[in-house]
Amino acid sequence: MTATTPTESPAPPTSPEPRGTLLLLVRHGETPTTGTVLPGRAPGLHLSDRGRAQAERVAERLAGLSISALFSSPLERARETAEPTAARTGLAVTHDDGLLECEFGEWTGSAIADLAALPEWQTVQHSPSAFRFPNGESFPEMQARIVGALEALRTAHAGFVVVCFSHADPIKAAVAHALGTPLDLFQRIVISPGSVSVISFVEGQDPAVLMVNSTAEPLSGLRMS
Repeated sequence: MTATTPTESPAPPTSPEPRGTLLLLVRHGETPTTGTVLPGRAPGLHLSDRGRAQAERVAERLAGLSISALFSSPLERARETAEPTAARTGLAVTHDDGLLECEFGEWTGSAIADLAALPEWQTVQHSPSAFRFPNGESFPEMQARIVGALEALRTAHAGFVVVCFSHADPIKAAVAHALGTPLDLFQRIVISPGSVSVISFVEGQDPAVLMVNSTAEPLSGLRMS
């Protein structure tokens, strides 16, 4: 009797792992009024010398990262922060209204010290989901706007790296949404001038926040996962 060797069944074909998309959210550099005035969407506010140095530092940190596209809030301070990265990568900067600063309405241009003395300031800090700026935007509207803009960008650039230059509150709201953090707690997130926060998206999975408020290390080692 001849022994036979059992025939092994071929391994089932494996599906390729879905490729991730990285969105890097960069807050603009410092301006002469950072931390003292609520500038909002008022035109004509440019980076300070320190802010321009921060913009250069962002471009240096992004070196070695394969970037597909650059997007920016239309406001001057965000566009100027994007310029060194555009020069280094050779990519054009596309302006996206979804990345704009919150519309502060009648509070635009007010000193933060004066606003902090108002009773409404406590709502802004502790119950922002219930607050609308007088003749301006509500925090839920701002969050829906930035989240929608980022969703459109990550869909249009699936599998690639996209850098978005924006403002503190929209970035905080986007990070809070990705983390599943309630909007009323989003003020606990710190987004400094010239900082980079990173969200990774993989189809069929929840977003992953890889980095928040980073201002130091090179970013070339980021991986889409």
